[in-house]
Amino acid sequence: MAARYRAEHVGSLLRPQELLQARSNGGERQKLKALEDKHSQHVLQRQKDLGFKIFTDGELRRLNFMSDFNEAVEGIDESDNLLRSWQASTGGSSSQPSRVPGIVVGKIQQTRRLTQHELDFMKQHSPGDIKITLPTANQFPAIYYKRGISDKIYPTHSALLWDIVPVIRTEIRALVNEGVQYVQIDAPRYSYYIDPKWRGYIKNEIGLDPDQALDEAIRADNACLEGVKRDGVILAIHLCRGNNRSQWYAEGGYDAIAEKLFAQLQVDAFLLEYESARSGTFEPLRFVPRGKTVVLGLVSSKLPELESQEQLKRRIDEASKYVPLENLAISPQCGFASTMEGNLLTEDEQWRKLKLVVDTAKDIWGQA
Repeated sequence: MAARYRAEHVGSLLRPQELLQARSNGGERQKLKALEDKHSQHVLQRQKDLGFKIFTDGELRRLNFMSDFNEAVEGIDESDNLLRSWQASTGGSSSQPSRVPGIVVGKIQQTRRLTQHELDFMKQHSPGDIKITLPTANQFPAIYYKRGISDKIYPTHSALLWDIVPVIRTEIRALVNEGVQYVQIDAPRYSYYIDPKWRGYIKNEIGLDPDQALDEAIRADNACLEGVKRDGVILAIHLCRGNNRSQWYAEGGYDAIAEKLFAQLQVDAFLLEYESARSGTFEPLRFVPRGKTVVLGLVSSKLPELESQEQLKRRIDEASKYVPLENLAISPQCGFASTMEGNLLTEDEQWRKLKLVVDTAKDIWGQA
């Protein structure tokens, strides 16, 4: 089946300063919601004006790409801090105190829907087909599990994972039943299996065999998707290498996971990061099953410099040696604001990059 959308973006967009300021000041909830509504309508209109056919609210209501989960469950403490090491896109590395999204301190209990409030707004205001993004269930055991605390509730990472799976599965099923055309799982944890240093971390720090952990990760995502497919709905997964203030944490080609992951994940589309040399070659795409879509993340959401359209077209041509052109699309490699603070570029630079995505798609496929 040919790709339905040729121009995509991963989901998150830079928060306007007015919204950031209001949130940092701890503004009154109704006033904050009014600002969120105003700026969400603005980004929807900008997407329409540029020519996109699939729309998100820019995740403007979220503190980070997975905060909807925290707000929908009990059992997480968000008050801890931790030194985390990131690589700067301009070179070098940084290690700075950053707020841990959460630590599991109790049994995970769902108290409300994750994205109902976002979908209600999108149903009223989206100019076209709706994309809703969700974090993979695999995201949370990888970073929310703290020895000495979480293991008093869940003896293993796996036990925690399989308590999270029903929460994500229920949300996906609800979105599909409510007519959402595109559900995207954001999955940074698969990058652990392509980078030797993170494979070592899985083995030596978490105490798991990386290959067995990869198998379980695929099973967990498939369990979240099981039985939810409907005609006219795209189920997709975005594979990320880290995206925090224009920094990243993992590198390496898809070679180590491609055959297993592309063949086994029960999705219609793979959104893959390919904006830099650290992503490797297109060769692993030979394992993508016929008829599935590959969205090539060729435009950097981390750096302000605008890419050459001719270079993008050459790279799409190169990728088409492994996946038919009819099954390809183009996007930025990641969101522009996986965290509320966003990457180190301006809103104008963001919109120029998104215009480039649409213009390139129209030039190659005749449509966005």
